[in-house]
Amino acid sequence: MRRAAVLTGGSRGIGLATARLFAAAGYEVISLSRSAPLGADIGHIATDITDLASVEAAGQSLVTRAAHWEQIVLVHNAALHRHDTVARLKADDFLHVLTANLVAPQALNRALVPVMGAGSSILYIGSTLAEKAVAGAASYVVSKHGMIGLMRATCQDMAGRGIHTACICPGFTDTEMLRAHVGDAVDIITSMVTAGRLIAPDEIGRLVRVCAENPALNGAVLHANLGQIER
Repeated sequence: MRRAAVLTGGSRGIGLATARLFAAAGYEVISLSRSAPLGADIGHIATDITDLASVEAAGQSLVTRAAHWEQIVLVHNAALHRHDTVARLKADDFLHVLTANLVAPQALNRALVPVMGAGSSILYIGSTLAEKAVAGAASYVVSKHGMIGLMRATCQDMAGRGIHTACICPGFTDTEMLRAHVGDAVDIITSMVTAGRLIAPDEIGRLVRVCAENPALNGAVLHANLGQIER
């Protein structure tokens, strides 16, 4: 069977780890990202998720390739995470984050759903903050809550199509984005996890593959956080 995995942000972190796992399983893998992923087994379409024209052009390029794909796994992984608060978040900045984290995924859905065969899947990479909140991350929190809504809408709208969906919500994962966000506070955040460590990106990647290949998880929100300690 000719299967493809299309991921946003497949050049680093969770996206790259997931892309490599799909490639190892025999999928044709394409990353939509600004930089190309390392490895000849992962294709690349230069894409900026904050620029809708760029996202829509990538979608059309994928449609032309999809003629020989029987199943497609679409993974909405790339996201923006900004330090902001409700008191100070400017409308333009809010719109910038929502465009990247919610509107861009939907633009790709609209492009690819018509060419997705039965057994395909649309998977969303959420966050622990998709169902809770912390101070100082207003736009990210709101966009990730919205992502669960988009996944649930996907589940309902794909009824009868043979296309399933899920939202995987990682906890503190060892990525460049997390380290840039927390700075020197890695020891503090690992103390907030029962396992006392960060999640490895490939641990999330393996869960994404499980969701892609198991339609029984349709509509599920799966938290993968090593057991966060609530305070």
